[in-house]
Formats: sequence, C-alpha cells, structure tokens
Amino acid sequence: MKRASLNLCFYLVTGALALSFSSVAFAQETPADYQAVLKELGRTGDYKANVLKVNVPRNDLHVVISGVATPTPFGFGGWVAMTKGNEGNDVMMGDLVLLQEEVNPVMSALLENGLDVTALHNHFFWEEPRVFFMHIHGHGKALDLAKRVKPALDLIGHVASAPASASVGLAAGGALDTDKIAAIVGQKGEQSGAVYKITLGRDDIILKEHGAIINARMGLNTWAAFYGSNADAEVAGDVAMKENEVTPVLKALRKNGLNVVAIHHHMTTSEPMVIFLHYWGRGPAERLATGFKAALDELGSKHAGMAEHSASSTADGSDILNAVKATAQKDCGCGQCAAKGCDPCKGKNCHYCVAKALVVKDCGCGGCDPKGCAMCGPGCDVCKFHLAQNAATAPAGAEPAKQP
Repeated sequence: MKRASLNLCFYLVTGALALSFSSVAFAQETPADYQAVLKELGRTGDYKANVLKVNVPRNDLHVVISGVATPTPFGFGGWVAMTKGNEGNDVMMGDLVLLQEEVNPVMSALLENGLDVTALHNHFFWEEPRVFFMHIHGHGKALDLAKRVKPALDLIGHVASAPASASVGLAAGGALDTDKIAAIVGQKGEQSGAVYKITLGRDDIILKEHGAIINARMGLNTWAAFYGSNADAEVAGDVAMKENEVTPVLKALRKNGLNVVAIHHHMTTSEPMVIFLHYWGRGPAERLATGFKAALDELGSKHAGMAEHSASSTADGSDILNAVKATAQKDCGCGQCAAKGCDPCKGKNCHYCVAKALVVKDCGCGGCDPKGCAMCGPGCDVCKFHLAQNAATAPAGAEPAKQP
C-alpha cells in the first residue's frame, strides 16, 4: 500500500510538472516580436498556426437585431492578425467592428499611418445600433505594424456620436450654382428635378464580361449627385477604381471631409478587377465638388482616360476598335505613349497607350504578329488591334499584313 501510494504521488507530481512545463513551452512558442505587439496594443491574443490573432471585441456594445438582444460572440468580435511573410516582414489583416460614427475617423487614422482599407460593409439588417465592418491590410515589421494600427484601434469606442439634427432638410439658400460645380469637376452634368448629377465613364479600362464590353451605361462609371444650395448641400456617389487606385481615392475623399460608406465589387468574374466605393458628404457645394474632383484626380493617369457618360455610351460595344477610339482621341500629356506603356500608367498594356498606338499606327515593335511582338511578348494588345484593323480591310482569306 505504501509503495502504491508513493507511485501515485510520483505520477501526480510528474504530471503536474509536465503540465507546468507545457504551459511555459506554449508561452515561449509565441515569438518575441508578437509578444511586443500585444504589449504595444495593450490587448489579448493567441498564437496558433503561425498566426498572431489580436482580439478587438465590441464588449461595449449592446446590439439588438430585429428585437433580439445579441451577445458579442454572435458577430461583433473584431480582430487583427499577423503572420510572417518574406524578408522578415509580416502581413497584417483585420476586420474591425465599428459604429457608423466611428467608420470614417478610424479609416482616416489607418490611411494616415500607411495602412490600407480593403472593404467596408454591413453584416446585418435591423440592428440597433447600426454596425459596420471594415477590413484592413498592412505589410512590414510586426512592431511597426502594431504602432501604425494602434491609433485606429484606440479610437474604437471613443468617438462621439453625431448630434441628432433638429432640421428635416437642408438650409434654404437658393438653387445650386451648377455651372460652378461643373467648372470645378471639369465635366458637365444633368439636372433631374432638384438634383444635379455628373457621371463619367472609365474609357481607360477595357472591361469584358462573356465577350461583351462593359461601358459606362453598364455600370462602369463614377458619379456624383448634388442637392441643396450653394451654402448647404449634400453629395452622394460611386467611384469605379482599379485595385491600385483604392487607397489614393480613399485618402482624397477623407482629406476633403467626404464620408466613405461602402467598398465592394459590382462584378465578380470580369477582368481587370474593378472595385467600387460609395460616399456621402454635406457642406458648401463648392467644397463637396472639390472633394469629388480630388478623387477623380486619382483615377487613371491623373484623370486621363475619363470621359463623359454620354461620350462613352455611344461606342459600338461589338467592335473593340470603336471601344478604344474615344480614349485614343484624348491626350494624357505624358508624351510617352507606346506599346510598352507610359511611366504614369506603369504597364506594357496600358489601355490608353494601346489605343494611342493604334491611331498613330506606331506600336514601336517593328512588326506585329499574331503571336505577339518581340517588344511586348505574347498577347500584345497593340498587335491584336493592328491585326484586327488590317483584317477588316484585307480580302477574304488573306493573311493580315505585318506592320512596318
């Protein structure tokens, strides 16, 4: 009996020690730089599957969805995660749970610290208070990322609610000076009742869906609707952006006091990828128009390739040559249009340059070929356009002539 008791004590002691050591080992598995991240942010988290996940729950909210009081784990547990990438850098992603009054202050804090906002949307209907979800992204050293995201996280739960407006409408002040708005934006719009709307296509983006060209009338457009008076107006609209334009456009809107209310896709299988954002703002009409213009200036090559809705909608969608005709007639001012693409557009198949090269019949390659020219490689768009044009005028059965 004594020996059995001694054995039992031995197993209990060794088991306890094993549990103690395993707990220490688990704590030690969290990399030192990630421990520094948790300390910097002043938040809890865990390290599993090579990912540090930092908890940003909204325990301060009492959300009711369609009359049902709903606990935080149901869908209000925000987070920020990091994992190791190349050259000792980390990739950071996150999903923040925000009240509507927190969205734009938090967005500005992220953008001002070099982080990206990649999506903004809702998860629920009929919830009180209204809750939005913001996806974020960053790349760099772990502790540096923590320092850059901290100002945004510190705002959560500490942004004052907007005071309820006693007015049910905008302040009276006469009609909008639409000529001034058009002069600021650089494009004329259309009047529809009390609303003045400016719509612009993205003729610099050649977008196809199942062989059909998607133009401004199919939704590939950017617009702004103005309502109110010169002194007190509101603007709402949509911006169509390439992936690399999202962050510059967000910065331009926020710098000019316009609120971003959604970032999402309108199409899921089209190429290239186009991302859309919706925005809203209130204030003097001139300031609102200036904010919209600032966003436009971040599209294309500083507004190159943008066209009025009416101009882009007249193109024949069945003819790819006509689809680029309007773009080719513009002048981006870079003086470097060629098949390889100009510096501002950063790409060999810049659609503006492709269209320009087609019109001046100078792709710079010295010989277009169905397989692609030596300069541009396989699938050169300029070669395709040249050959398509030649094929249209060549006798039936004739082989397209090579360009000199």
